[in-house]
Amino acid sequence: MDSVQPLSTTEANKLIRNTYTLLSMTLLFSAITAGIALAMDMPPLHWVIVLVGYFGLFFTVSALRNSVWGILAVFALTGFMGMTLGPVVGMYMKAFGNGHELVMMAFGSTAVIFLGLSGYALTSRKDFSFLSGFVVTGVLIAFLAGIGALVFNLPGLHLAVSAMFVLLMSGMILWQTSDMVHGYETNYIMATVTLYISIYNLFVSLLNILGIFGDE
Repeated sequence: MDSVQPLSTTEANKLIRNTYTLLSMTLLFSAITAGIALAMDMPPLHWVIVLVGYFGLFFTVSALRNSVWGILAVFALTGFMGMTLGPVVGMYMKAFGNGHELVMMAFGSTAVIFLGLSGYALTSRKDFSFLSGFVVTGVLIAFLAGIGALVFNLPGLHLAVSAMFVLLMSGMILWQTSDMVHGYETNYIMATVTLYISIYNLFVSLLNILGIFGDE
């Protein structure tokens, strides 16, 4: 089987710039759609609808990743995910007396973790591709465990899944950033989606954990 030819340093640097530019734009757009959903007091979507919408849009992005339509698909995906996040944030604000503080703590912690791990991978230039197998396997296990926690209403398992996702998404950030640095990742649209998903899951998982341990 032929191996993928890594990008040159110049091409990798261009990929990194394009990825972080698009990522910044999608995060802003996602925040806007989340704010709209929050202002409209939308109820949380059923987890089946969230999964169907996410996977449908993700596969659309993957199919269109080499065309200009792929960028529109990225905004459709991140806008949808932002819309699903708004009701979750609103629920925490209403359910906890210190809900606003919990949301801001989760947001700040997510930003620190992402910037710290990305910055480390970019500056150290270490190859973290060895994490790929661990992350992919772990995400699959955590995903199935998360569905089990929802279906059977198991708070303890839900907490464990959230902790697993914090660890796995941290590994995914290192892995994806490293792949861009070393030119293993060749498509900035898919790199953007991977980092966005990592940030989204990291924020939600931290919010879940803080909601359990940080309530007044």
